[in-house]
Amino acid sequence: MEQREEQEFAEYFAARREAVRRMAYMMCGDWHRADDLTQNAFIAVHRRWHKIRDKEALDAYVRRTLTRAVIDDSRRPWRRERAVDELPEHSADRVDMDDSVVTRRTLLAGLRLVPPKQRAVLVLRYLEGLDVAGVAEVMKCSEGNVKSQTARGLEALRAALGDSLGDLRSMS
Repeated sequence: MEQREEQEFAEYFAARREAVRRMAYMMCGDWHRADDLTQNAFIAVHRRWHKIRDKEALDAYVRRTLTRAVIDDSRRPWRRERAVDELPEHSADRVDMDDSVVTRRTLLAGLRLVPPKQRAVLVLRYLEGLDVAGVAEVMKCSEGNVKSQTARGLEALRAALGDSLGDLRSMS
């Protein structure tokens, strides 16, 4: 890669790294995995940097690459989540937290229980602000699939949140 292209990539990476990392975290629920997934997405972009003609579409390309990486990573046998009958106790400092932090933790905990594809759709739709067509483009699927994954994902999130959903509604 030429020096100019390396500089362009370095500038793009510096500008977008944290936003991509946050999106990865929202999709996988683990900062360490989010770092790995973010790094993998940027490596893929770097490999193809000289072939990318439309630099305006980089964000969409990175989103698609990251989404695929999260879904693929969740299929690996050592990454499978295991259901347990009882959840571990929360730390004592949770009582002292601000309501918004508790709300965020509750939503993130619920989001972790949603299957990976549905979680990706929910993150892209509601946290990244993409419309149905945008999510379909990122995930390379039909708009109908996005709609059904959204409905199932919201249903799974509601089931995961259980009684805490009512508490969240009263806060807003």
